[in-house]
Amino acid sequence: MPEPIYLDYNATTPVASKVIDEMLPVLRECWGNPSSSHVYGKRARATLEHARERVAALLDCEPTEVVFTGGGTESDNAAVVGVAEALEERGRHMVTSAIEHPAVEQVCRYLERRGWRVTRVAVQTTGRIDPADVEAALEAGTTLITIMHANNETGVLQPIREIAEIAHAHDIVLHTDAAQSVGKLAVAVNELGVDLLTIAGHKLYAPKGVGALYIRKGTPFAGFLRGAAHESGRRSGTENTPGIAGLGAACELASRELELRTRRMREMRDRLTAALRVPFPDLLVHGEAVERLPNTLFAAIPGVNAARLLERLDGVAAAAGAACHSDTPGSSGVLGAMGVPAELAAATLRLSVGRNTTPADIDTAAERIARAAREIRDA
Repeated sequence: MPEPIYLDYNATTPVASKVIDEMLPVLRECWGNPSSSHVYGKRARATLEHARERVAALLDCEPTEVVFTGGGTESDNAAVVGVAEALEERGRHMVTSAIEHPAVEQVCRYLERRGWRVTRVAVQTTGRIDPADVEAALEAGTTLITIMHANNETGVLQPIREIAEIAHAHDIVLHTDAAQSVGKLAVAVNELGVDLLTIAGHKLYAPKGVGALYIRKGTPFAGFLRGAAHESGRRSGTENTPGIAGLGAACELASRELELRTRRMREMRDRLTAALRVPFPDLLVHGEAVERLPNTLFAAIPGVNAARLLERLDGVAAAAGAACHSDTPGSSGVLGAMGVPAELAAATLRLSVGRNTTPADIDTAAERIARAAREIRDA
């Protein structure tokens, strides 16, 4: 039986062949501890620094501003807690949004239990945040703003550059979770104006269990993990050399492919949208009126429950929402924050294409989705 067509790239990506090819020699030959002073350690250290340069090149930052982590969740936790602990004597108030990934939202709740106050800015019906609302939420004791770059469900891009201008005008640190956007479109930290930025390796064709945190030089930051002084004292723990090599290779691959990758994914997404609108003219695409990730289609077929659709859907791997929320099928806090009625939220599928998605994949997937949806509507 052939493999199903994969349309869940926002949940995770396959490790690219070129990334695997670069990781295998590292697994075999660079097994030394990067902190050791002998030849085996030096070999591993050189591998880490080469990867750091590749990540920095993709983000347009200095290699010394890149800290390797165990993934996107760790990067988010480290950013929020690290800045909070460094600045809590200045103030214990932070601003975030109502649609953050759990890796940010849950750490905000953690800080609330420890006496911090957190203001969650609402989103508009488009799924986009109004920068004016962020500025209105600021107080004398606000020390941190953390707002995602691209939403993991809708794909809607947030006005991070405008928010950065507001933050810096008030001497406030800004973090953004860019796990979904890095590798799909150009993400340059200086253009965005952010102080910290999260990367998750498995969202851009690197292996799981590795990520990075950009920390702008001079940003107040307390190390999140306690231990030895790895990563220049910013992240304790012996580095995952093969995984980091894979992340570096994936970032270089993204740098080379980015323009073509972005264009092709947008074409595939729009082709899928058009194909589904033929049988379902009432297809509702969430966030369609604003700028979105080029690969993401978060859409409802009115009258067709997404969970039931997925049960009937043979030959297509898709989702009714974000994988990190899979314990609550048919429920989306993001759509709730956007004011989408419950019945439409329950009818929403998340379809996300990738660098390997072909027009034939799109046409076949659309046909299969339409067939399953018609069966539900006609039942």
